[in-house]
Amino acid sequence: MSRSVELIEVAPRDGLQNEKVPVSTADKIALIERSFAAGFRKVEVTSFVNPKRVPQMADAEAVMAGILPRYADRTLVGLALNVKGAERALAAGCNQINYVCVASETFARKNQNASTAELVAGAGEVARLVKAAGKPLAISIATAFGCPFDGEVPVERVMAIAAEVLRLDPYEIGFADTIGCGVPSQVTDMLARAKALSATVKLRCHFHDTRNTGVANAIAAVAAGVDYLDASVGGVGGCPFAPNATGNVATEDLVYTFNRMGISTGLDIDRLIDTAHWLSGVLGKPLPAALSRAGVFPPRAA
Repeated sequence: MSRSVELIEVAPRDGLQNEKVPVSTADKIALIERSFAAGFRKVEVTSFVNPKRVPQMADAEAVMAGILPRYADRTLVGLALNVKGAERALAAGCNQINYVCVASETFARKNQNASTAELVAGAGEVARLVKAAGKPLAISIATAFGCPFDGEVPVERVMAIAAEVLRLDPYEIGFADTIGCGVPSQVTDMLARAKALSATVKLRCHFHDTRNTGVANAIAAVAAGVDYLDASVGGVGGCPFAPNATGNVATEDLVYTFNRMGISTGLDIDRLIDTAHWLSGVLGKPLPAALSRAGVFPPRAA
């Protein structure tokens, strides 16, 4: 198993997008600042989507304007679902674009109003735009481990999509467990197949902890040689278009686990716990992460 793994903080985007309580632009900027202060090199800062469909992300340009002057040297990831979104993300100053394909047909329609084939074709348009701008492109395959509407998604279908988008020479491909239904054996199999497709593309996994398998899946991913793991401080998150898709796997829970296993993340666990407590106050509710409630072990003297 690798002795290190890089985590990507996605709380400012995926963590907040499904929250009903409006979060101010200032608090979103503060969350990003706290993430960089905790040691992150890469943060998914916002998404450039239709504000009528995802109102929480309506201030994407304002968030970027607030952080770009100080963090232009960091990787500021903007999520885009189409060419228009990618154009907005590049214009706002994002230096990596994350485009989403969906492995299951029903969710593709609900999430992006397009078929899987249309989303794969759209990846080509986005790739040309992003490459012309000289920026790296990440492509995420959503519902890679299962769909809330279509049920099981065959791994062969996911790999066929991965093979198609690999022709676009992306910097990174991500496999997303959008509804938190995956288990470690799926993770091991999927990453082994992905590595057989390409020895050079970076691999990323995105896990939700809906059924308490997020940490186990993350460990399996590291054992399989994943390059990046998405995580969300406090375990906040969810998809507006996926029923019962609860929070992302919690950043601090992963860091605690990896610390105890001797796997380096380069992240400050105390700052992460502090941020989770702060974010709980911003959202006005307890957050699902376990570590922020239980504390580190062994306990530290007060």
